[in-house]
Amino acid sequence: MSQSPLHAGFDGIAGLRLALDQRQVSAAELAQSALDAIGRTDTLNAFLHVDADLTLAQARAADARIAAGQAGPLTGVPIAHKDTFVTQGWRTTAGSRMLANYVSPFDATVVEKLLAAGTVSLGKLNCDEFAMGSANENSAFGPVRNPWDQDAVPGGSSGGSAAAVAAGLVPAATGTDTGGSVRQPAALCGVSGIKPTYGAVSRFGIIAYGSSLDQAGPLARSARDVYLMLDAIAGFDAKDATSHDIPDGWLSRDYDASQAAQAAAGARPLEGLRIGLPREYFSDGLDPQVADAIEAALREFEALGARRVDISLPRTELAIPAYYVIAPAEASSNLARYDGVRYGHRAEQFTDLNDMISRSRAEGFGTETQRRILLGTYVLSHGYYDAYYLQAQRLRRLIAEDFQKALREECDVILGPVSPQAARRIGENSDDPRADWLSDIYTLGVNLAGLPSVAIPCGFDTTRAKPLPVGMQLIGNHFQDGRLLAIAERYQQVTDWHQRKPESL
Repeated sequence: MSQSPLHAGFDGIAGLRLALDQRQVSAAELAQSALDAIGRTDTLNAFLHVDADLTLAQARAADARIAAGQAGPLTGVPIAHKDTFVTQGWRTTAGSRMLANYVSPFDATVVEKLLAAGTVSLGKLNCDEFAMGSANENSAFGPVRNPWDQDAVPGGSSGGSAAAVAAGLVPAATGTDTGGSVRQPAALCGVSGIKPTYGAVSRFGIIAYGSSLDQAGPLARSARDVYLMLDAIAGFDAKDATSHDIPDGWLSRDYDASQAAQAAAGARPLEGLRIGLPREYFSDGLDPQVADAIEAALREFEALGARRVDISLPRTELAIPAYYVIAPAEASSNLARYDGVRYGHRAEQFTDLNDMISRSRAEGFGTETQRRILLGTYVLSHGYYDAYYLQAQRLRRLIAEDFQKALREECDVILGPVSPQAARRIGENSDDPRADWLSDIYTLGVNLAGLPSVAIPCGFDTTRAKPLPVGMQLIGNHFQDGRLLAIAERYQQVTDWHQRKPESL
């Protein structure tokens, strides 16, 4: 075999499945080819830890399953995990020096499920420290670079995952989305990703940032591949207190029913679908190139039978202050465990216990993490809890009610941009950390409301020196994840944005 299908125009997971089943390539050969490519493409800084022995052992186990006729849709498919999922064997750092050498004694549930499905892990992917960031510049191990323009950010915090998929290093990867951290990097790197309904995927073994907001979700080139990954990891987990007790097969039933309805509709498969367009998403803050790409996508949906409906999400702008009170408050609580006593970084020089804790945290945490811990501690402190945190929670409920009114009374799905603009240059907002917070305006409300949202590519910003991808998101009601993916797949059947790849790699 001279070249792996992974780097020879493979047709996503389906193409790899066919190649593996027809013995055109083995899982071990595929894994070795991917490992070689990771070694050559190190300028992206997408991977933090690779262990060829661990990877090839999983690949040989997958080959044995294939030979025994026990292969599933993902058996032998190489993937990689965001470094917020704990893993046996591979280090888990959460992009922080606080956990620079930590190796977990167990796997996260998502990792466990994907291993049971026969996937082959290539290692751990770079991310913003403790998933705090919108650009993947906050990692203690350096920024990830966008494969479309290595002077541009890939989006965060799952930037390593999106960059690895966009560059063809893996066909799919795991990510987490607390305020847009799967959808934004997917949009900025020209790949597909989903933030599932809160509680649909286990959070057990994910290093926590904001416990009421964090949700694991996969990234891949196409909506179909995202579905295959999500189907493997979704479901109830008794080890996660926030996991919903949903029936087995709920995602595939929803997805298959939507696919069947679309097929029965014939030439206009989305006939009758009402797509809500929040007027707040299309204000002066939206870059014209992004707006034009969204408008072109809407015309494609209309050609498929959908119709646009003007709606309002009046508290859209208030999602930013609500989120940046609630998320740092939860981060302050979750990150209190990193004190230098039990595990994690410990300062070498200190005078007493309090000094050791203070120095360990100051040395181990980066600037953005410290900023959010301080903010969260402040809003939870005596005298400010009622004024800030409780008010933010009340506002969160009102934001969720806005979405429910729209999705129950006015439209079937909501469509909008993911980010106000295409990827910015690395370091562009270094003097104003709040600028990146504002770029989350279209994504935060979904997490506050616990809704599912699929991000898919829909065009390019051609005003840059190098064209950069533009993405859109489809938002649905709780547990309509399968329907959203079926709609996104139908769009991708008549467009090719998701098939385009960076010319430089």
